[in-house]
Amino acid sequence: MEIKPVETFIDYYEKIRARTIRLIEVVPSEYLDFSYKPGKFSIGDQIRHIAAIERNMYGETISGRKSAYQGCGKELADGYEDTVKYFNEMHTQTLEIIKGLSDEDLNRKCLTPANHEISIWKWLRAMVEHEIHHRGELYIYLNLLDVKTPQIYGFSAEEVQEMSVKK
Repeated sequence: MEIKPVETFIDYYEKIRARTIRLIEVVPSEYLDFSYKPGKFSIGDQIRHIAAIERNMYGETISGRKSAYQGCGKELADGYEDTVKYFNEMHTQTLEIIKGLSDEDLNRKCLTPANHEISIWKWLRAMVEHEIHHRGELYIYLNLLDVKTPQIYGFSAEEVQEMSVKK
């Protein structure tokens, strides 16, 4: 998928974000510190990571600056309400940066943290893929805890199978 107009990307990204928010909304606050294994991200870390990377790595690099990502620990936000507030604030800040881009800017190059040049539109696509990756991890975490999660497009695999033509 090539990203052409900035406005089209923002519309697409907001739809991706809405699905992530629906998932975060079902996280029980008592499970925010749950991790499947010591030393791995907790649910709260996952949420803060999506937010911190979006703003401090992608937002900075598409602005022509170096990545400023410093992690995703509780020092950024602690507790469910503050974590969600942080998540939303980082997204708002990143959207403001993206809205400041022209359609021509999407073809401009930026530097990844590893100093690789990449077109901004490709870097924005990677940002979306990154969020989806961590959203998938959140689904797994919540399923391990028997938390009912929202269907991504409204139906479960079993429901789609039931609605499908039998061969």
